[in-house]
Amino acid sequence: MLELDCGQEFDASRDDDFFSALPPRPAVCLVEPRAASGQPLLIRTQDLRRRMHRLLGPPDPTSRRLNLRDFARGVRYRLTGSPLEQTLAYYRHAREIFPQRYAKMMRLRPPAVLKVSLRNAYPRCFVTRRIPVDSSGIPTHGAYYGPFASRKFAHDFANSSLDFFKVRRCQIKIRRDPAFPGCLYSEMKMCLAPCFAGCSKEEYAAEVQRLVQFLDTGGGSLRTAIEQERERASDDLDFERASAIHKRIEKLDDALRGTPDLIRRIQDINAVILQRAAEDQTIAAYAVRSGRLAEPCFIRFAEIAGQPRSAEQIFREYLEPLAAPASAGAPANIPGNLSEHLWLVARWYYSNPREGEIFFHDKDWPYRRILRACSRLLNPKPIEPAPKSGAATPNPEKGTT
Repeated sequence: MLELDCGQEFDASRDDDFFSALPPRPAVCLVEPRAASGQPLLIRTQDLRRRMHRLLGPPDPTSRRLNLRDFARGVRYRLTGSPLEQTLAYYRHAREIFPQRYAKMMRLRPPAVLKVSLRNAYPRCFVTRRIPVDSSGIPTHGAYYGPFASRKFAHDFANSSLDFFKVRRCQIKIRRDPAFPGCLYSEMKMCLAPCFAGCSKEEYAAEVQRLVQFLDTGGGSLRTAIEQERERASDDLDFERASAIHKRIEKLDDALRGTPDLIRRIQDINAVILQRAAEDQTIAAYAVRSGRLAEPCFIRFAEIAGQPRSAEQIFREYLEPLAAPASAGAPANIPGNLSEHLWLVARWYYSNPREGEIFFHDKDWPYRRILRACSRLLNPKPIEPAPKSGAATPNPEKGTT
């Protein structure tokens, strides 16, 4: 679906015809060598014609700029309608053509995630960039949440969230030694202190389960529990305690404020990203299934009028199998491992400005909102020019001032 579907042979004696046939539009392009032993060049560009003119035009003897006029046999390219499509097309072909160095070419780095290491007898929550998976591609050795915009953001979120739980933050090996002095968190009653047998294994496991539920629900489980505790205090006319509990709710709201919708358990990242495609009146839909990007679906609204299927039906046929990952009808995933797909999704989601829209699957797909988003993408509002400084502004009461 993201193939380099256009191509052209290069003849230096007819380079004017070659350059004029290339569209001045964003694209991913592969420059093919004449020699069989040569290495092709894969590039991304915002103006294909101008970039090819720089690479394949007549060389300037006074310039040290790269010139491939004698090197190139031809080019294959794909026009792209959005930065996400360009990144995905470049990633897919770089991974296929340069399997040893595509990560360096893209400056690819796994995103930061939170891990609750459930394999440990006394689990803790920490930030990591490594997500091991089993043979079926499911994350193992713990529960993973993210991806975050940066490691610092992940650390800040973890620290503010762990203040509500008594889960250990140390990295020492727990021996349950009563002679162990403990740490500052145990002195402040912010840790159950399994290091010096301050709790039973069952009590610690229950506290870890509370943390996992908190992360699974985006803080909803803890907020509900605190609100119920506040209501009980109010019913008992213990208003001082109710006021203290209310301050905990405010602290929780501060900790969760600004948390992106993308932050959730990796297996629960099921969404669809909508982008404007390179074709006229066409939307590219990129489904995300358990954190992995599926092959895109291109919805050509100019052709839908003459088809028996509606746009909503096309979306349903593409998205419904995603609710059951084992379904044979689900679209195939783009090749690549889980960490790389999370990096691609996070790179787009946290970009500024971010082009396109995303919708998450919770209980169902919001088809009406998806179709309205398609309309917005195909008919963007024109950007009004900023008023010049010193220009007169209309006054609704007195006319022009």
